[in-house]
Amino acid sequence: MKTNNVWFITGAGRGMGLDIAKAALAAGHFVVASARDPSKVAQALGDNNNLLIVELDVTKPDDAESAVQASIARFGKIDVLVNNAANFYAGFFEEFTPEQIEGQTSTNLFGPMNVTRAVLPEMRKAHAGHIITISSTAGFVGYEHCSAYAASKFALEGWMESLHLEIMPFNIKTTIVEPGFFRTELLEPTSTTWAELHISDYDERNAQLVLAWKEMNGKQSGDPQKLAKALINIATFDNPPLRWLAGADAISEAERKLTDFKKQADAYKDISLSLGHDN
Repeated sequence: MKTNNVWFITGAGRGMGLDIAKAALAAGHFVVASARDPSKVAQALGDNNNLLIVELDVTKPDDAESAVQASIARFGKIDVLVNNAANFYAGFFEEFTPEQIEGQTSTNLFGPMNVTRAVLPEMRKAHAGHIITISSTAGFVGYEHCSAYAASKFALEGWMESLHLEIMPFNIKTTIVEPGFFRTELLEPTSTTWAELHISDYDERNAQLVLAWKEMNGKQSGDPQKLAKALINIATFDNPPLRWLAGADAISEAERKLTDFKKQADAYKDISLSLGHDN
């Protein structure tokens, strides 16, 4: 894509969303920076003629519709949608309440769906656009203490893969971004929600894992500012990646997953191939 595109970014008040907004503005693009608390965006980004700040709780479809219409009224189009807003529920599955599982899925899956549903009519009308959705290595690898988060991200990737095929005839591109561990605010106390229930069988591992998460905060290897700049560049490609593994650890995890997948396929291939009709 050429410069001076309109970028619509969710969760732009802090973390990776803020870095992407800054990188897009620095590259000369128009930016719609959305967040539940617009004042945080204004404080972080200041005044800029190329910037529109809108209030948006991605779990509310009406918010998404209003934010998109405000963007169209200001800039006339949306070229790039970045589904970035997310949160992190950490804990063992049995210790999550059903309400917590729903809360995780509401933000990480239904949130991007709500915003994308509001944006797609404009992109179809323009017969152009690029939908970028921030996933995670937990979108293709399950991790201990990440059952709720991984469930939301696996579902997110399945939706995006299918959506790609549905909107490709309208010349709308899609990219799933799969970051490894980046030094964002995802592990900050304000972004992490712990499982509410208590089952003593998990006590020892809980203590170890909670400590590990807290010690990792602020020490992640990935630089989110570099990711943001790379993403701005990737959006200029005529054929952007359907999946972009962001970070050396993401590459390593993908290679490990592929190896394990191949081993599983080979180990039971004879049984798998024996299931067809005999006639």
